[in-house]
Amino acid sequence: MRGRYIQIGIAASSDPHPLEEAVRKTRLFVKTLSKFKNVSLITGGGGGLMSVASEEAFKHGIPVIGVVPIEVENISEGHYRWNPYNTFVIRSGMTFPARSIPIVRSSDAFVVLGGGIGTMIEALLAYEHGVPVIVIDGTGYPSDNLRLLAKDGYFDHRRIVKVEFTSDPVEAATKAYQYTQAKRQGAYL
Repeated sequence: MRGRYIQIGIAASSDPHPLEEAVRKTRLFVKTLSKFKNVSLITGGGGGLMSVASEEAFKHGIPVIGVVPIEVENISEGHYRWNPYNTFVIRSGMTFPARSIPIVRSSDAFVVLGGGIGTMIEALLAYEHGVPVIVIDGTGYPSDNLRLLAKDGYFDHRRIVKVEFTSDPVEAATKAYQYTQAKRQGAYL
């Protein structure tokens, strides 16, 4: 089942002080996405780089679906994981790792904006579920090293879906949109 909006999932650090280069790339990525029709973001709903992406989406009229884990469902404003830019909040009732599954499975394409282990796990989950994956590298986060795992663009011998790597956030946004169009028409993979 597909909604009217294209759902671009993002994996991004929740660090309270995200790295400057990742912030710059995230803003440019979302600004580029805003040039396409009917695009929405799905995030982990938290702060840090997710909040940066959500704020930029808000500025450009892109709806943001934040799927928050049970551990932070009831945090208050001012908490470093608080994200005031979520258009919709889904209280998942799931732990941090578990809530990543509906984020990934609900995404038409999945983009890694920079982060640590949670971000990298989500990239691997997207691959496992056959969701087109684009990794923005050169962010300064450990997720930049995902390229080392991808032999010939695949995370394992099953070659489920080709993983794209780019340091250009404009290219990442454009590819994510193109992949969603191809996927919706049954032409992707």
